[in-house]
Amino acid sequence: MDSNMFPLEVAVQFSVCRNSVSIPLLGMLLVSSVCSTRAQGPQKQGSAAHPSSGASSEVRAMTESIRALDAQVQTLVAQISDMKSEQQRALQEARNLRHELEALKAHPIAAEARAQSTYALPERAESAPAAHPTFFPAGQTLAADPTVVEKLTKLEENQQFIDEKVAVQEQSKVESGSRYHARLSGIVLFNLYGNHGNVDNQDFPQVAIPAGLVESNHAMGASLRQSQVGFEVFGPDIAGARTSANVRFDFAGGFPNVPNGTGSGQVRLRTGTMRLDWKKASLIAGQDTLFIAPLTPTSIASLAIPAMSYAGNLWSWIPQVRVEHRFVVSENSDFTLQGGILDSFSGDTPTSSYGRDPSWGEQSGQPAYAARVAWTGRTRGQQWTIGTAGLYARQFWGFGRNLDSWTSTLDLSLGLGRFFGFTGAFYRGRALGGFGGGIGQSVLFSGSLVDPATRVRGLNSMGGWTQLKFKPTPKFEMNAAFGQDNPFASELRASPIVPSEYSEALSRNQIWFTNFIYRARSNVLLSLEFRRIKTTEAEGDGYAAHHLNLAVGYIF
Repeated sequence: MDSNMFPLEVAVQFSVCRNSVSIPLLGMLLVSSVCSTRAQGPQKQGSAAHPSSGASSEVRAMTESIRALDAQVQTLVAQISDMKSEQQRALQEARNLRHELEALKAHPIAAEARAQSTYALPERAESAPAAHPTFFPAGQTLAADPTVVEKLTKLEENQQFIDEKVAVQEQSKVESGSRYHARLSGIVLFNLYGNHGNVDNQDFPQVAIPAGLVESNHAMGASLRQSQVGFEVFGPDIAGARTSANVRFDFAGGFPNVPNGTGSGQVRLRTGTMRLDWKKASLIAGQDTLFIAPLTPTSIASLAIPAMSYAGNLWSWIPQVRVEHRFVVSENSDFTLQGGILDSFSGDTPTSSYGRDPSWGEQSGQPAYAARVAWTGRTRGQQWTIGTAGLYARQFWGFGRNLDSWTSTLDLSLGLGRFFGFTGAFYRGRALGGFGGGIGQSVLFSGSLVDPATRVRGLNSMGGWTQLKFKPTPKFEMNAAFGQDNPFASELRASPIVPSEYSEALSRNQIWFTNFIYRARSNVLLSLEFRRIKTTEAEGDGYAAHHLNLAVGYIF
């Protein structure tokens, strides 16, 4: 091509760079340049035989080239758009990680308490979104700073994780319908167990019961129904607050009425929340754990329900709306205030599998009210948190019979040197069967409930649990815990009718357990746990059982 075609080449390059010159405009420039060439042709070439035919071929060739270039430009534009979307998602995830790191540096114990959820064992204060799911309960972080070995191990795993992320960038992604960043997470958990003695539930027992006429006093089995699946989505900022939502399920919702149905656990909703998180405040709505009882013992043998349930550990997944505010007192101290309203659960079993009837608490016409205050500090390099909370609810049992349900709680997390940590929680209250207290027993009847003369009274109870953790390495830990729930036996014996899911009124339930947990990798867990359960009836009869559980979990 001679020098007269240079303006056309410049025009094409300009189109590629700016992506603003269309095909028709490029065609006009091309025709103009070709016509100029044809006008000068006779002077330069003299006796050219067929100038018109040669020019037409050149026009067609250049037109095809321009079309090919335009197609490449469109492809580049689409790729740039995809890169921008991926960059936005990466920036959002980086912001989430930065906020979580700042919270962890400020107060590690409180930060991990909020980070449990994802799949806390069981989840406590699940409401705070985490960058990667963690499976150790709230309050179980040791107060000492991470060792060099722990930091290097974590750095190596993070590097491998980044390498894997880079390797899959060219693969197709699963995206939410809203186009905001979404994440699927969960745990595949296999439990192999053996029981000596009779218990209320074979794979994660809480209460020892009397033997049946034809039942053996020992059993062995395996289960996968404590596995969990969760979805998280991170939306735009609203009024300066980060928005997020999550929902979690497991397979412990019962069994289908089919042969070998125990191997086909049914899906069950655990929690689901929506959050607005400012720098020092949060607004949470949905179904969540009891925020007045944020701690739970560490156990992989019991994920479907919290360890120490019916043994002093209050728990329930309750619809609620709550607010939180954090006050920084000093560099090493801060306060957290929480308050909200909850569905007034009373522990009664639904009468229908489809239609929703109001519970005795909901028939009162008002929600339950709860509040908590916690103080987190650091003394001589040791992190500690102490909190106290209260709850009040009303119940209506017909014929003008109303009773009050209430509780006060105390929780404590304390670092004990470099390798040890202590956690515990205690409660005292009345009519708490719907909130996990009183071994599931709430009220006492003097007669038939359909008799207007029958008196209905709330059952008083108290209980608590403690745990000592020993963690010599980042990958290995040992936990020893004891818990007890104690409904008042004198009230049980004085009442002719005690509504309960068990055949007899229970006045005491105690659980001891010791477990060993090893993290082969950050997402592979191995656990061995031994548990002893001792349950006493109101009339004095007692029963004991032992539970051995080997668990293998894979976090994804």
